[in-house]
Amino acid sequence: MLTAKGMKILITGATGLIGTELVALLLQNGVTVHYLTTSQKKIESKPNYHGFFWNPDQGIIDENALMGVDSIIHLAGATIAKRWTSKYKQEIIESRILSSNVLFKALKDNPHSVKQFISASAIGVYPDSLTKIYTEENTDVDESFLGKVVMKWEESVNKFKLLNIKVTKIRTGLVLSTKGGALPEMLKPINMGVGSPFGSGKQIQSWIHIHDLVELYFFAVQNELNGAYNAVAPNPVTNKKLTQEIAAVVKKPLFMPNIPKFLMALVLGDMHTILFASQNVSSVKIENEGFKFQYKQLDKALKNLLE
Repeated sequence: MLTAKGMKILITGATGLIGTELVALLLQNGVTVHYLTTSQKKIESKPNYHGFFWNPDQGIIDENALMGVDSIIHLAGATIAKRWTSKYKQEIIESRILSSNVLFKALKDNPHSVKQFISASAIGVYPDSLTKIYTEENTDVDESFLGKVVMKWEESVNKFKLLNIKVTKIRTGLVLSTKGGALPEMLKPINMGVGSPFGSGKQIQSWIHIHDLVELYFFAVQNELNGAYNAVAPNPVTNKKLTQEIAAVVKKPLFMPNIPKFLMALVLGDMHTILFASQNVSSVKIENEGFKFQYKQLDKALKNLLE
């Protein structure tokens, strides 16, 4: 295991939901963090924390960001939690591919010390199924828009292997955090007393507590992991169970009928597919590497976040 102190890591998407928590964890452990931002205003320079400008759309990057960096953690990408117009779908794909390409070119054209490239990915790559359990060995890709996004995303990351850099893909499930992502959105109707499961409620949701997710990224760096890893807690639940557990923790009743698919399609457009897809995803591979989840059970995770 590599010692964290003295390591230098470059992060994209450092100010997002996962990036913010990850930066805090790395700084606590004595890691020097470089981060790339598209906003000149967000560039700071503090001890062990330095910002650099980039604009992936225009292929611009401040190459000084790479100085002395051991690993890159690539989290940047347009959020999927926004209405998917055809224009926005293009942005979801391009924001991931273009940013990977800019980093690839910068590493190819400049001397550097990067040994590992760790990229966010998503369990949306796995086909929708109520019966299958998916491991990282699975090669079937979901037919949906998200399945295609993840496939293109991972392809853009795999080419870093050509530069003799280890590539690690963190296929992330439903991230539980009070600061963003799905949980605050699920809480709204429940707090108003109108919460209920989506569709049959039988679809399996593979989730992870934000704390475990950032620890998993850090673990991947320290152990120089290679290949794809599912970032999901060991105990996935049905959408019905997830809804019930959230309601129980915030002490709200659930008495509304399940929300039909056509209604969510009207409200959210294509994005509604996320709520109805079923992916039972295995965490065995990362656990076999020695990673220990702090939040294995949903009720413990929710109590930590919501009580």
